[in-house]
Amino acid sequence: MEGRLHQREAMRGNDYMSRRSSVVIIRTLLMVTVLAGAVSLQSAGKYSFSKQEKAYYANANLINFVRPGLVFKISSASIAQDGTITARVLVTDPQGLPLDKNGVDTPGTVAMSFIAARIPSGQRQYMAYTTRTVTAASGGATAIQASADSGGTLTANADGDYTYTFKTKAPSGFDATATHTVAVYGSRDLTSFNLSIYRASATLNFVPNGSGVTVTRDVIRTQSCNKCHENLQFHGGSRVGIELCVLCHTPQSVDPNTGNTVDLPKLIHEIHMGASSPNAQAGNPYTIYGFSGPTDWHDVVFPGSGSIKDPRNCQACHEQTTGAAQATAYLTPNREACGGCHDNVNFATGQNHVNLPQVDDNQCSNCHTPQGELPFDASIMGAHVSPTLYSGLPGLVISILKVDNGSAGNKPAITFTLKDSGGNPLAANSLVGGSNRLAVVMAGPTTDYGYTSFGSDVTTNGYVSEDATKATCGTDGTCVYQFLHAVPANATGTFSIGMEGRRGFTINANTNASVTTEYGAVNQVMNFSVDGSPVTARRQVVDISKCNACHTSLSLHGENRNQIEMCVLCHNPSESDISQRPSATNPADKNSPPQSVNFAILIHKIHDGAGLAAAGLPPFVVVGFGGSHNDFSSVTFPAFDSTGTVGNVQNCSMCHVNGSEQNLPLGLNNVTTPNSVLNPTPPITAACTACHATLPELSHAVANTTQFGESCTACHAADADFAPDKIHAQ
Repeated sequence: MEGRLHQREAMRGNDYMSRRSSVVIIRTLLMVTVLAGAVSLQSAGKYSFSKQEKAYYANANLINFVRPGLVFKISSASIAQDGTITARVLVTDPQGLPLDKNGVDTPGTVAMSFIAARIPSGQRQYMAYTTRTVTAASGGATAIQASADSGGTLTANADGDYTYTFKTKAPSGFDATATHTVAVYGSRDLTSFNLSIYRASATLNFVPNGSGVTVTRDVIRTQSCNKCHENLQFHGGSRVGIELCVLCHTPQSVDPNTGNTVDLPKLIHEIHMGASSPNAQAGNPYTIYGFSGPTDWHDVVFPGSGSIKDPRNCQACHEQTTGAAQATAYLTPNREACGGCHDNVNFATGQNHVNLPQVDDNQCSNCHTPQGELPFDASIMGAHVSPTLYSGLPGLVISILKVDNGSAGNKPAITFTLKDSGGNPLAANSLVGGSNRLAVVMAGPTTDYGYTSFGSDVTTNGYVSEDATKATCGTDGTCVYQFLHAVPANATGTFSIGMEGRRGFTINANTNASVTTEYGAVNQVMNFSVDGSPVTARRQVVDISKCNACHTSLSLHGENRNQIEMCVLCHNPSESDISQRPSATNPADKNSPPQSVNFAILIHKIHDGAGLAAAGLPPFVVVGFGGSHNDFSSVTFPAFDSTGTVGNVQNCSMCHVNGSEQNLPLGLNNVTTPNSVLNPTPPITAACTACHATLPELSHAVANTTQFGESCTACHAADADFAPDKIHAQ
């Protein structure tokens, strides 16, 4: 193996032995070079890093020497007749070149831990061989938890090639025909090179008697988790990926403080159910004492459905497109997994389970079949229907065909079609009354919305909204709506007209299981020139597909708004919640200054809600329609940082597109911010200080703004020393 590794390195143009003998000299030269300030971006070529990684901005010579990153691969594993478990692991950089765990022959020490587990015959989940006994914080009570091995022996075969012999042994008579799995997880510390601590994990399935592996635990893939979490890694960042989670979060693992299991199906369902779980709503949330003390998730709101707070969309996590061998496992009910969401059910007594006790899982599928006949029945698919995403909704489809009479000073006429999802034409006046709605919104110019007045009778800032149910429609669903308000006479450039519509519907009508819901059409926005100049769309900063990675089918304001191009027409620099404050249901909101709902401020502050609160900053509160009180200070962005902590808002590209977080300035218009110490707020300052919201940070922005404008690009342009991606890199 050592020869093969050396040969591989030689093929890449490196003399392994000469690198060992000259390592001290090279390190010295590199540090001199780095201190001299030489910088070269490493975004392509042999080493490739994203702009969210510190290594992207590091000195080229440093990168070529250090070779940042860490990769584990378990090449083999075995269990001897006496139960001795061994695993052989290759430790390399991302290019496949070997690493010395001691950090002598190659930069950075590497730490490793090992786990061994098996799937007992006839079972679906792992049971770990490597365990520990945990004592409750109060003392006395103890419990067994799956864990990493302790006290084993790691033998170096060569740099990058190690054999680990577990201290834990498989018990006498272990089942040599069962699927076994060994895992390694660990880290490589390159912080002395002003880089990161890189973490990795790997697993290997095997059958001790040499047979092929036919039984696996492969329900959800890490890629599904990373849609929201970006980098799924827990416990200080050391455990990376769901493949590692399932080895320790097993039925045998219990919290001695609360008696709660930390079995993965129970744990994950409880966490994501969060504020919607019956026990949390009753004041008794699921609680676990972890490494940092007691934690509960009573305020977690699952983002993955049309109405945000509905956690019933199982396939948001149980995706059917990842290739997971047991992707349909959620269609096989069991008490542990189902009790994670339905946590007030007592299966022993039948309480909250129509008084039907279930002493085991054998009879669950008698009632809870995969698919029933009606939505909201007892089947798995039926019981987890989110009404707004129900496949049987008739649908509403709007298509804008053209805008006539749209020049400055005139009242535009918009031609559009209105149909259901089956292509059947609808009349505009069929959307009058009840939950139904059809509206048109006009705003402009697209260089930056806001501050355009459409008449003294218009109370909204920067846009006008009109009732389109008064449109004249033909029998084919083609309709024409004539605006009551004109494009301002002094208008120039490109303006936009957007359409939104909503229908009400009763699912299972005339039955005891009827549910009334509403659903919206996909918003349509058309741009048109008001002065004969070329039509120019508004800049694209974010894309709805990025929102829907977490939110599945984001639709807000009563299922009315679901496209970013529509959102920014109203959430413009001049708009605030001032019109809703007088009707605020929270008395304190009535007497508080209005809150800006400019899109950049709104989205940044919502997603950084808990972070701003933790910094001691005032809560971001918006008074919504009907005077509703919306406090976002408990919102935690689900992305993980490298230490395994949620709330990582530093990777702007999770939401932004086209490098828009780098391309300053983001807007042209000052932002009306009545509750800020700086009102109005310049556009770049408004966007950036929505997250960087302390007074010193605001003072920094103000100090760099003169009568000539903001000077942010002097330091924070895309190629500057303090470019947003660079200072946010990890």
